[in-house]
Amino acid sequence: MRLLKKMIHQDIAEIKGNIYERKAARGIILKGEDILLLYTKRYNDYSFPGGGVDLEENLIEGLKRELEEETGAKNIKVIDEYGLLDEYRSCYYEGYDLMHMTSYFYVCDIDDELGETHLEDYEISNGMDARWVNIHDAIAHNKKVIDSKEDSMGLSIERETFVLELVAKELIKKK
Repeated sequence: MRLLKKMIHQDIAEIKGNIYERKAARGIILKGEDILLLYTKRYNDYSFPGGGVDLEENLIEGLKRELEEETGAKNIKVIDEYGLLDEYRSCYYEGYDLMHMTSYFYVCDIDDELGETHLEDYEISNGMDARWVNIHDAIAHNKKVIDSKEDSMGLSIERETFVLELVAKELIKKK
């Protein structure tokens, strides 16, 4: 899978110490210029559906589980690999200095109708919900949040916005 970008968050001086490895799978689901994203009220941002892959899962199994849980997607088909993003960030797990997260992005197709979601407690308390949104509107929204440096801004918004811009450039059909 192609490397989209390697990111080292600004609070990281150097990559050393005890590093927690995390793999995540994220879905790119398009309908014309609309994309299925997660809006999180707490962070006021849009992100790709998906998340951490459990130890007993492969990337595709984890992707499908996360898409079903977070969006209610049904009949998920992985169409193509899109790319991976390598990220180093602070880690709050006891005994670890850094987290190395590799996010694998896949282009997917789903049924038109979304079913019931099964969000985790923290996702509910953060005000997360799945929505179809124009990709250019989502990019503009996230960039506005980044530019304003809102106190609530999460760490992942830069990763998500970078990939949204790539998807808009490479996958959205030109009129």
